[in-house]
Amino acid sequence: MKSPLRLNAALLGLALLITGCSGGDDGAKAGGKATLSYAVWDANQKPVMEQLAAEFTRTHPNIAIHVELTPWADYWTKLKTAATGGNAPDVFWMNGPNFPLYASNGVIRPLDGHPDLSVYPKPLVDLYTYEGKTYGLPKDMDTIGVWFNKKLFDAKKIPYPADNWTWADFQSAAARLTDPAHGVYGTAAPVTSPQEYQYNTIAQAGGYVISPDGKKSGYDDPKTIEGLKFWTDLIHKRESPNLKTMTDTVPLQLFEAGKIAMYWGGSWDATEFGTNAYTKNTVDVAPLPKGAKQATIIHGVANVVSAKTAHPEQAAQFVNFLGSHKAADILGQKGPIPAYNGTQGAWVKAHPQFKLQTFLDEVSYSVPFPTSKNTAAWNEAELNWLTKAYSGAMPVDKAAAGLAADMNTLLAKE
Repeated sequence: MKSPLRLNAALLGLALLITGCSGGDDGAKAGGKATLSYAVWDANQKPVMEQLAAEFTRTHPNIAIHVELTPWADYWTKLKTAATGGNAPDVFWMNGPNFPLYASNGVIRPLDGHPDLSVYPKPLVDLYTYEGKTYGLPKDMDTIGVWFNKKLFDAKKIPYPADNWTWADFQSAAARLTDPAHGVYGTAAPVTSPQEYQYNTIAQAGGYVISPDGKKSGYDDPKTIEGLKFWTDLIHKRESPNLKTMTDTVPLQLFEAGKIAMYWGGSWDATEFGTNAYTKNTVDVAPLPKGAKQATIIHGVANVVSAKTAHPEQAAQFVNFLGSHKAADILGQKGPIPAYNGTQGAWVKAHPQFKLQTFLDEVSYSVPFPTSKNTAAWNEAELNWLTKAYSGAMPVDKAAAGLAADMNTLLAKE
C-alpha cells in the first residue's frame, strides 16, 4: 500500500464552498433500499472494502453500499469538486493532513452514537478530533521502521539492528555500509517524505513541527533543527544519495535494487517488500533508532460521513461497522494494519519472514502526524525551504528559520 501522506500541493489554497444542495443520486433509494456511496483511493484495498460492504448489507438489508474507487492522484481533486457542489460521497476515506480543512469547513459531520474510542490508539483518535468532536473512526494505522538489507549487513559483518539501538548506532552502521565502489549507500535522506523521515527525527530530538494549538511553527527550535541535521549530515557525508540522484531514482527503487542498505519506511511497505523478487527474502525491519527519546509518526485512514448525505443515520451505522472489531478482523487478513486494538495478529502473520510486530510495538511511543487547518499550504513552504538545506544551498538553521517565518505567516491566516 502506498503511503497516504505524499505531499499534495494540489490542495494548496483549497476553499470548500458548501452549497445547500443534497447528495443527489448517491443518496437515492433503489428498490426500497438506501444506497450509500463509499469513496476509497487504494485499488489493492477495494476487494476487502467490497467484502466489508457486503457483510454490512447482510446484517442491514435495507442499506446497500456502492464502493467507488478513485486513484490517489485524482482523489482529492474529485472530492473537492464534489464537496463544493454539495455532492460528496455519503461515506469516504479521510487522512490526517486534510482532515482539519474538511472538518472546519463543514464538509463532514461529527459522528453520532458516541462510539467507544478507547479501542483505537489515542493519537489516531486525536488526529480526527476537531474542536472537541470526533469526526472520523480510524480504519487502519501505520508507523515507521527501518527496513534493512540483511545481505549487505552480512557482507560487512555488521550485526543486525537491535531493538534498543540509537542514533549513534544508526550513524555508525550507515558509515560502514556505504560502499562507493559498488554504488551502495548506507541510507537515504529524501526531503519529500516527511512522514517517513524528518518528522520522526524531529520528534526524537525533542523538537516539534507545529505547536499543539496549531498556531506556531517549531522549525526554528534548536531541537527541531537537530532533527533536520540528522539527515543533512548523512547527505554531506555521502552516506545518502544527493537530492538529484533521489529525484532521478526514488529511494524505494534504490533499496529494491540493493543500492541502499537501510530504508526508513512504513508498515505499508510489508506488502511491497514481501512480493518484490529481491527484497522478499533479503530484508527485515527494525524499530526507529532512539534519539533524545523514542518516537515514531503514527497515521491512519479514517472513515467519515458527508455533512450533506441524504441518509445520515445509515451512513453513521456503516461507519460504526467499519470501525468495529468484526470489520477489523476482516481487514487485517487482506489489508493494512487495522486500527482496532487487539486485531492486528492476522496482519503480522501475513508476512512471517518479517518482524512486523516491530510496527505494533512502536505504537506505545508514537506521535500523530502534524497538521493544521490548511496543512497543504505550509507543506509547500516546507518543501521549498528544506530543499535548500538538503541540497546544501543554504545552512540548515537559516533554512529552518526562513521556513518558520513563512509557516507562522500562513498559520496566522488560518
